[in-house]
Amino acid sequence: MRGVNRVMLIGNLGKDPEVQLLEGNISVAKFPLATTETFKDRSGKLVSQTEWHTVVLWRGLADLAQKFLHKSSLVYIEGRLRTRSWEDKDGVKKYITEVVGENLIMLDKKAEGLTHEHDDPAPGGPVSGEEGGSDTINF
Repeated sequence: MRGVNRVMLIGNLGKDPEVQLLEGNISVAKFPLATTETFKDRSGKLVSQTEWHTVVLWRGLADLAQKFLHKSSLVYIEGRLRTRSWEDKDGVKKYITEVVGENLIMLDKKAEGLTHEHDDPAPGGPVSGEEGGSDTINF
């Protein structure tokens, strides 16, 4: 039986995307994304809980993040979870779970409209891409 690994988040960037250019001119962007849920506790008091997620975008999505996203940008991210491990300088094994973004919608109200597939998308337009895949804009 096949599994499902899907994540859908709406939140605000905690800081500007950090973009690196890897071997072969492959760009990768990483940024923290805050999602906040608000609910009433047993006494009726309003409580907010914020979760922080590490988001990773590849290739064209990384380029879009660098160009259009900044600290506090509101975005919808759809993707999958990936857990990586490594050993630190003391030989201790460390783990991190990241959201690998495959679709991105910029939700800030600064500009409206979409452009076609090969132009730079305007903020507010949905875009998608995959690690190792081609980037497209969904209409």
